[in-house]
This record gives sequence, C-alpha cells and structure tokens, in this order.
Amino acid sequence: MADQFTRIEPTHREFILRQHIFLVASAAATGHINLSPKGLDSLRIIGSNRVVYLDLTGSGNETAAHLLADGRLTLMFCAFEGAPLILRLYGHGHALRRGSAEYAETLARDFADSEPSGARQMVVLDVERVQTSCGYAVPFLGFAGDRPGLTHWAEKKGEEGLAAYRRAHNLVSIDGFPTGLVEADEKVGE
Repeated sequence: MADQFTRIEPTHREFILRQHIFLVASAAATGHINLSPKGLDSLRIIGSNRVVYLDLTGSGNETAAHLLADGRLTLMFCAFEGAPLILRLYGHGHALRRGSAEYAETLARDFADSEPSGARQMVVLDVERVQTSCGYAVPFLGFAGDRPGLTHWAEKKGEEGLAAYRRAHNLVSIDGFPTGLVEADEKVGE
C-alpha cells in the first residue's frame, strides 16, 4: 500500500502544508532513537528535495546530536482530517546554527525574517525519498489551536535565560553526543 517517490510532488506539498503537526525521527549508530512532535507553523518546503524547520528550545536537543553523529533524518506527516494518508520524508539533514549567515538568509527568505521566541536552530532535511501509505488506522482528530506554553516560557526566560538553559540542557544528547550549539563553542572558550 506504500508508494515511493524521489522528490516532493505538488500533491505532497499541498498535503504537508495543511498539517498542523509533524514528527521528527533521528538516531545515531548507537544509543536511543529520538522521536519528537513539532508544530507552531515551523516547517517550510524550500525545494522539491529540501525542507527546513525552525527548531525551538526544548528539554533536549537529540536531533542536532544525531545529525552530527549520523545525519539520517525522517519527517512524518499524518492526515487527522479528510482522506487518510501518511507521508514520510527520508534523507539526511544538518542544523543551521542560530547566528550563522545561512540561518539569517533562511530566516529572511523562508520565515519573513520573523524569529519566534525560543528559536534555537534550524534543521534542514535533504530529501532522498518520499513515501506515502494509507493511514487507515490514523484516527480523526480536530485541530483546536496551537498551545501557547512554549512561547510563553521562552518569552519569560528572555535571551539570557534561554542561553543559560541551552548551556545546561542542550549541549549534549541523553547518550552524551555533542549537539553543536553555539553555546558549546562559547563554553569551550571560557
């Protein structure tokens, strides 16, 4: 029941852009597999084989660590409304460090130069395979709105508080792999 494609087709693009949530899966050769939900209008399709999402500060930074260690990345989208469908984007990714020239260019070009509170990095996926499958077992769920909690938390912390939080919680993965955040460079220089 699965179909495979070498690029994001126009119908895939339309489907992806209608979704309010996507899941990010990553892993290194050893250690834990990470699976994280993402939302808040953070994803952009920037080519037939490339997507980027604006990653916000969170309790961990497993995806960035796995990208440095291995690079493999999968994004999954499920239809919770309308016709059933599951769509996966497989490929390799890398993180764009906040403050880098590529981050600034991507923010300006794809996010209207608007950085949300708590922005930590961007994750770029170079798509090697697109797979669709039936999604018959995915339930119907209605979208009631975005949760404001992460935005409120980041605004309350402020830039200095967020930087301190990232130094304390986002420099290594739960398996001890480095994440490559800017704060890691700052810490080494201290």
